[in-house]
Amino acid sequence: MVGPQVTLEKIPQLDTTNSSVDIDLIGIAKNNNETKSAAVAFMSYKKMDNLLKPEFFSTSNDTVKTMMSTVISATLPKTTNTKLTKPVNFTFKHIREFDPNGSLSCVYWNISEWIVDGCSVLETNSNYTVCSCNHLSTFALIMQTNRQKEFGPVELCPLSSSVGSPSVPAHTAVPERHTASSGENDEGALQLSTASLRIIITVSHGLQVLCAVISGLLHFLFLSGFVWMFTEAVMLFICVKNLSRISSKKREVLSSGFLCVTGYVVALVVVCVSVGLVPEGYGSER
Repeated sequence: MVGPQVTLEKIPQLDTTNSSVDIDLIGIAKNNNETKSAAVAFMSYKKMDNLLKPEFFSTSNDTVKTMMSTVISATLPKTTNTKLTKPVNFTFKHIREFDPNGSLSCVYWNISEWIVDGCSVLETNSNYTVCSCNHLSTFALIMQTNRQKEFGPVELCPLSSSVGSPSVPAHTAVPERHTASSGENDEGALQLSTASLRIIITVSHGLQVLCAVISGLLHFLFLSGFVWMFTEAVMLFICVKNLSRISSKKREVLSSGFLCVTGYVVALVVVCVSVGLVPEGYGSER
């Protein structure tokens, strides 16, 4: 607080544990014609970021937001004319590890969100940041960093295709292994390998326009692969059930036409029904 008889030429820096403020309190006092006095209150809140979270800082880009300082407040109590004569500078000590690739923003709390209007970064390094604001309020320092890329099933696609693709020629190259279930095994491996390769091609070339079509195709290929696995399991069961009549059972129970209907048409019907009921379920921004 300063009064009309102040002899100081400059107000010393006001400090808290992790922040400080430089304010022209003498100039503010001179603008109060009646009292020629002014007072400033500077406060720091240790746990306020648990309530005023950095996620309340709305930005156009999707980034990870981190509170880099304690939340502080500055006000001019018992001061008639609170108009600032100069911008107020706040120095924030970083309370979390600084990312050199991050973007720092000096923000203040406006009713229900953090905004940057009237505040800017003057200087920064790995330990502290100086912010300049043309008004007083509740302030903080928020850092924005890019989100880490999310890796999902695509990581496994090269492995699944490298394992699945050679299985078809390997099966064909061994004449002794042609059994009742060999065709189903080949078809299942072919569908899964094709689906895995389709994912790789899609990711590599970024076919965003065809995302929905690619999603439907992947649904069909994977589902068809699983249906062929189920068909192979049924054939193996028939082999074990009646080893002496494998061929006749295959002709009587599971003909080639029936196998194609089971392996492809069933999967196609499921996909068509899914598209009809939930068309927006195929494809996304990613």
